[in-house]
Amino acid sequence: MNKLNYLIIGASSGIGRQLAKQLAEAGHHVYSTYNKNEFHDDNPNIEYHHCNVLDEKLDFSYLPETIDGLAYCPGNIKLKPFARIKPDEFIKDFQLQTVGAIKVLQSVLPNLKAAVNPAVVMFSTVAVQAGFNFHSQVASSKGAIEGLTRSLAAEFAPKIRFNCIAPSLTDTPLAEFLLSSDEKREANAQRHPMKKIGSPLDIAGMAEFLLTDKSAWITGQVMHVDGGMSALKV
Repeated sequence: MNKLNYLIIGASSGIGRQLAKQLAEAGHHVYSTYNKNEFHDDNPNIEYHHCNVLDEKLDFSYLPETIDGLAYCPGNIKLKPFARIKPDEFIKDFQLQTVGAIKVLQSVLPNLKAAVNPAVVMFSTVAVQAGFNFHSQVASSKGAIEGLTRSLAAEFAPKIRFNCIAPSLTDTPLAEFLLSSDEKREANAQRHPMKKIGSPLDIAGMAEFLLTDKSAWITGQVMHVDGGMSALKV
């Protein structure tokens, strides 16, 4: 197996951290970034670097010439009635979840182009397709991510593959306010046809697949890893 180079933005917890672990355990070199929460795992294949995607300029001078895959994981979940959300709150989410991805991609595009079969994975939410109460803020910026994914997949085909994952509720620190009691966990599990909450392993497994040559004929797709939420009524 060839040892590849991967960049994971937002790998300090949750899905990003699980993905970094899996790629490193598979023998690849992983450049993992964090913003507020510095972290370190024992695997020598993982490097750690600070990165705030809201900064005006991003420093990726530590990267090698070739990056074989990029996963953009930063996100936010703020659920409020539409009438109570200030326009600035929409803008802040868009800056983090969409503009941040754009800035990272433009910064490392030469590194991706230098690779043989590069791939990019971004993250949306089931709420973009399904439509849920109080999700207008997160669904707006994540809907933009889905559009960006398809547009870039077309623009950079066949050189760089772009795909997106749209999870449902996943057991990560980002979603802990929705899973803060046994009653909340059970109620949210029962909303899904699979009757359980997603785990970081569920989502990171799909992300790893999309970053490798196992998905070499897949691009421009939004993959719904959501316990059946977007497709089934049971």
